[in-house]
Amino acid sequence: MAFPGARGRTKARTWLRALRPVTDADDELIIARLYQEYHDPLLAFVIRHTGGDRQWAEDIVQETMIRAWRSLDQLDAEAASLMPWLATVARRIVIDERRRRGARPQEAGEGPLEKLQTPDGMEDLLRGVVVSEALKALSPAHREVLTETVLRDRTVNEAAEVLGIPVGTVKSRVYYALRALRVVLEEMGVTP
Repeated sequence: MAFPGARGRTKARTWLRALRPVTDADDELIIARLYQEYHDPLLAFVIRHTGGDRQWAEDIVQETMIRAWRSLDQLDAEAASLMPWLATVARRIVIDERRRRGARPQEAGEGPLEKLQTPDGMEDLLRGVVVSEALKALSPAHREVLTETVLRDRTVNEAAEVLGIPVGTVKSRVYYALRALRVVLEEMGVTP
């Protein structure tokens, strides 16, 4: 309910003065009167500042009303209207919210996460089975040298010592074993 003209300003000041000091019993009346008096004009003001986003504007108006209610004892009861104070508070809330949104990265939502594939270990298991089968097709000497250098992660010198053969022989066997393994994998339809 709007209070038009000078008579309206007097009524507005009267209800504002009548609510001081604020008590718990007055809470409901204060909120109702604030919304009744200022909701529509404040909403129109805030919609312009939120770029037409009505939902955001409603949130801003609600926060402004809460701040007005909390600060009621600090407001000027002699003022013709609370609208200048409310507009200033609302504008500051909009500015703070814009800054907050700009400082925080955009939320992606749940869509991309639903399509994200997580490794389940099956691919590694299958790769291990395929390589194991391919190793069986190699000669024992080639299989032995790859087992020591690749699977057991030994250096050429360490592999030569374990296998009891010269370092040059280990290097040569690794070279030819990898070539043979590549051929076997290609025959199995696997491309490295």
